[in-house]
Amino acid sequence: MKKVFLFLSAALLLASCASTKELEAVKAKHEQTKEELLAVKANLTKCLVEKETCQEKAFSLESRVTELKKDKENTLQQVENLTVLTQGANDNIKETLSQLSKKDKYINKIREAASKKDSLNLVVAFHLKKELQDGIDDEDIEVNVEKTVVFISISDKLLFKSGSYTINDKASKVLEKVATVVNGQPQMDVMVEGHTDNTPVAAGSALKDNWGLSVLRSTAIVRELQGKYNVAPERLIAAGRSSYVPLVENNTPENKAKNRRTKIIILPRLNQFFDLLDQKVE
Repeated sequence: MKKVFLFLSAALLLASCASTKELEAVKAKHEQTKEELLAVKANLTKCLVEKETCQEKAFSLESRVTELKKDKENTLQQVENLTVLTQGANDNIKETLSQLSKKDKYINKIREAASKKDSLNLVVAFHLKKELQDGIDDEDIEVNVEKTVVFISISDKLLFKSGSYTINDKASKVLEKVATVVNGQPQMDVMVEGHTDNTPVAAGSALKDNWGLSVLRSTAIVRELQGKYNVAPERLIAAGRSSYVPLVENNTPENKAKNRRTKIIILPRLNQFFDLLDQKVE
């Protein structure tokens, strides 16, 4: 009996040892499974984030595709509209050319005259600048081509004393150079415009107002060009603008000095232009 008891005790002890090992193995397996589960969850979270990012990109691309489709439709519509407009423009051009076909010679004459006039203006302006560049302050004299004419704007301090219409000694140098260029272009007229500031003429003066002063100044220049420098009188025009065409506001002494000027305008003869218009087209 005692032997049997010992045998059972040994069996139970062995069974107990085996159960402990199995339990430890199960625990280890459980920990491994937990770690694997955590790794899977982390990977799942990463995949979900990547999925969301991809969905956002896909949505953005879809929106861009929609915009591009709209742009394409708009472009196609614009092309279609342009095609219609171009066709209409072509029809109008053909009609216009058809209407003008009988006047081609006339148009060519006008174009040739305009081209010749523009070229001539540039030549005149070039020679004026060349003649006037020596010994004269650039601030006191300006040469430009304006629309269809060449003009020289001369500060009155180069030509007259303040409030006077008597030409001073300094004017001779300027007017001689102007006359040299003008006499080289006998087919063009010369208009001299007097301009004043808005300061009233002195009380008791022989002049009534700035109208009189501006006209008398331009007349004095015209007489000088004719009498001293042999510019043909039939080419000369004297005009006065008083203070009503200022370059700047007459609100400071400096601005008033800018507005006191004489403008010499070299322009094509109008009778030549009208003769051209009167020519009949064969």
